[in-house]
Amino acid sequence: MAKANHRKQTKTLRSLSKRQWIKIAASATAVVALVGGSVFAVHAHNAQQSSLNRITSYSATDANALGVSRGADREDLRGGKAGDTYVTVKINGKNRAVVGSHFTDVKSVLDQGDITLETGDVVKPDLKTKVKESTVITIERADANLETSDSPIGFNVVTKETSDLPKGQQKVQTEGQEGVMETTSLVTKAGKKTVSSNVFTSFVKQAPVDKVILIGTGSNSSVSSAAANIGSTVPVGDMQQWAHDYLLSTGGSEADFTATVYIISHESGWRINAQNPSGAYGLPQALPGSKMSSAGADWATNYQTQLKWFWGYCNGRYGSVQGAYNHWLSAHSY
Repeated sequence: MAKANHRKQTKTLRSLSKRQWIKIAASATAVVALVGGSVFAVHAHNAQQSSLNRITSYSATDANALGVSRGADREDLRGGKAGDTYVTVKINGKNRAVVGSHFTDVKSVLDQGDITLETGDVVKPDLKTKVKESTVITIERADANLETSDSPIGFNVVTKETSDLPKGQQKVQTEGQEGVMETTSLVTKAGKKTVSSNVFTSFVKQAPVDKVILIGTGSNSSVSSAAANIGSTVPVGDMQQWAHDYLLSTGGSEADFTATVYIISHESGWRINAQNPSGAYGLPQALPGSKMSSAGADWATNYQTQLKWFWGYCNGRYGSVQGAYNHWLSAHSY
């Protein structure tokens, strides 16, 4: 009786039929395709993550926070474009970042930055030169000088209730102090006569300090201290009065208005056309300002459009304008 052979019969490469060779080739092709697809997916994922993690804006105006970055998630919530890039434009030695999308050449940067060339301007590199984020565009304007001036930013009066004082009694907790707005303009003169003056940058050099008045509620009040509430702010000027009335008419509170005044005063000093060297623009210092177009086509000149966009962003990012205010107190940005 012959012994059973339990050893596996292994085919050699020479013994494979033509049909078997075809099957092996097909399997190998499928494996290569699978691996290639996986590699492509990994690269695509990494590219997406890189885009999400790229910083797309900077703190706008606070003197202590000019270097604080604002993340891409803020810009996306405000209607920003993931493809936004930054190109530095230097006019007569003064830098400004122009923020936009789909830059192609020097001319496209100047167009999106609303920078108008005048006769005699020397531009380097030339208008048809392709650009990237490392590109620095220089413009030399003859007979023009950069002039910097300071102007005051008014402070507000904030009242806060406290049980630490007898009912009705008032006490000044903090004296008010005006802030400082620094504006740099490109001024062209013919002799002593000013031919043109264009604002290049305008930002809060020093934020105002509100005057805080404590109002006593008595020992039976539920308010334990002045720090327990954000307070009520007295509107100053047409813009603040509109903001106050609009907020209250849409379900907001006095505290929401106080938070609004605080942030806007620190970001732009209530200047509609405030423009930081980073490129941030308007009352809320949107970066770039064109992001506010989601709230209206007149975003560059209408304070109501700018404020509506600001509140929309605060609600989306922090849940409320008071949430943005609390973040601002710790981060000096929002």
